[in-house]
Amino acid sequence: MRVGEQSTDPIDQVLGEVPVPAPLTPEDVRLAVRAVVVHTAEEWPTGPLCRNDGATYPCRLHRWGRRVLSAHGLNDRQIEALIRHGNPFVHVPFPFTATGQAARAVPPGVRPVVHAAGTGRPVVPPAPAPRWPRAS
Repeated sequence: MRVGEQSTDPIDQVLGEVPVPAPLTPEDVRLAVRAVVVHTAEEWPTGPLCRNDGATYPCRLHRWGRRVLSAHGLNDRQIEALIRHGNPFVHVPFPFTATGQAARAVPPGVRPVVHAAGTGRPVVPPAPAPRWPRAS
């Protein structure tokens, strides 16, 4: 079954599609990234099944995650890259722009997230070492 096709799974037919929230929040985008990465295809003799729940691929959550990420501005190629990357906690800027840079100010006291050149992976500077009280 392809991503755009109608599912024949009885659960999908009873429950229908998971609605895309409007407006999208950063938490929705984080959950959508998790959904497409965790609920990815795994090949079986009967055809591709969801790696997480064994439903026919793409399962309800994978389809929901794709719709949320598409509504957020990612195209199919970028969504496939997220799936291939395999990290369900990868950072997608909010709001998402074509250049991948979020046009927002960083609040005081928050370290900015810098992306490694050409990888799209966030590089977070290390936090200062905690200062533990010395044992007497």
